[in-house]
Amino acid sequence: MKSPLPRLFRALERFHASRPWDHNAHYHRWILRQLPGRFDSALDVGSGSGDLVRLLATRAGTVHGIDADATVVTRARELTGPAAPVTFAVGDALREMPQGPHDVITCVAAVHHMPFGPALARFRQRLASGGTLVVVGLYRPRSGTDHLIDAVAIPSNVAMAWIKNRGRKAPPPASMTAPTRPATMTFAEITREARRELPGARLRRRLFWRYTLVWRRD
Repeated sequence: MKSPLPRLFRALERFHASRPWDHNAHYHRWILRQLPGRFDSALDVGSGSGDLVRLLATRAGTVHGIDADATVVTRARELTGPAAPVTFAVGDALREMPQGPHDVITCVAAVHHMPFGPALARFRQRLASGGTLVVVGLYRPRSGTDHLIDAVAIPSNVAMAWIKNRGRKAPPPASMTAPTRPATMTFAEITREARRELPGARLRRRLFWRYTLVWRRD
């Protein structure tokens, strides 16, 4: 007897293709809760269409966004407008990251596109004393805990897709059109490397195939 799982996964893929929602934006409000009420300078690495940059601008004196995709940066500028205290740049985040120092650095679903250890080291160098780094990243499931969280995420993902789209079919949000690649590091590998580069960093697995990292510089 054939397993029903392949048919189930194909049905889920069709459902999500017709009712997409932004898993990364789901964590934006959580990111804001990790930050001070006001701060001077913020940097968002892998800024995409600028959704998080615009949220940070409600608290920051200036916000800089950097992304390697010129098309999505153009879209971010169009959506933001000239009045906001925001700049966007196209470039390699490690080689062309604004000097700072920045009171806040955020990086959502982008650090797995970079060499992980060097990226964290560069974030540390650019972060001001007393500043906060927040990363929302992807990891490769491997352990039993990973797979258990993935299993819990499936019905939650369906529910969120239905709620956010009110049951209707919809085109993907602008922030979901940039190219992506799968994560290659496991959560255990990420944790070991992060604690080498950022002593005291707090990491946690999250729903929807994400993890979070928070580090505050002394």
